[in-house]
Amino acid sequence: MKNQKSAILLALLAVLLWSTVATAFKLALQVFTPFQLIFVASVVSLVFFLIVMLLSGKWAEFRSASSRQVLKSAVQGFMNPFFYYLILFKAYSLNPAQVTQALNMVWPVTLALLSVPLLGQKLSWKNLVAICCSFVGVVFISSQGGWDGFARTNTLGALLALGSSIIWSLYWIFNARDKRDRLVVLSWNFIFGLIFLLGYSFFERDAFNFPLSGTAFWSAVYVGLFELGVTFVIWIYALHKSENNAVTGNFVFLFPFISLVFIHFILHETIYATTFIGLSFILLGILIQQVRLRFPKLLRANRLRQSKQ
Repeated sequence: MKNQKSAILLALLAVLLWSTVATAFKLALQVFTPFQLIFVASVVSLVFFLIVMLLSGKWAEFRSASSRQVLKSAVQGFMNPFFYYLILFKAYSLNPAQVTQALNMVWPVTLALLSVPLLGQKLSWKNLVAICCSFVGVVFISSQGGWDGFARTNTLGALLALGSSIIWSLYWIFNARDKRDRLVVLSWNFIFGLIFLLGYSFFERDAFNFPLSGTAFWSAVYVGLFELGVTFVIWIYALHKSENNAVTGNFVFLFPFISLVFIHFILHETIYATTFIGLSFILLGILIQQVRLRFPKLLRANRLRQSKQ
């Protein structure tokens, strides 16, 4: 049953959990390599998805996947979790959490741009304004409080964070055409993601030489549960109960700001004013793309009425 109050509470819970993961990334990366972090997190996520799928009675759909669907999951699993998180976690290892998280937030703008050549959509003025806003935001964030902050920003890390937004956008464009149940899709994706990770492990020195206890390990487990697992299910329930998904979905824009609180008090990073300014510009660009202009339609309707009088 639809219940907007329950939907909002669930959405806020999901946003709160997502706000903690950037801090967990950095805590895990103090000991783990990006590969080790995504490997542990992927195992935890897959186990969670399989358990939820069994309890929700979706095992038959999982087992009945066609060869075409399995191949599609192999491509999706390569993009996410394998390639996307390897790049994202490498970016987090090179720059402060506040910088990497904010730069990664440009993916909705990237998604709109990639939709032009891949989905045949037109490049509108809103896309161009969003690009400009995002570019200004990237400059502010990279400055880390002033002109001297550019020297402290790792260029490779910044490029990887921006590049991860392209991979994430491609994943969602490819994933949007998949009509299977989301839990079934994610379970297959993470199975193939783990296969790719095991293959990649041959090129990773001391790939599985990591502690199975301590802050770093439990942070990696936390990432597996709350970057996707539990939080994803909560978010799905929030949208399912929502009377207006557009309203509920907008709560997700709160999480980067809430995340800065955890980053400051747990990681002890100094949060610069330029981070807030840059993040605001990026979110402004995202919101501009969601604006539906009604004025031209109203003007045309008014002119039509006048012509009939």
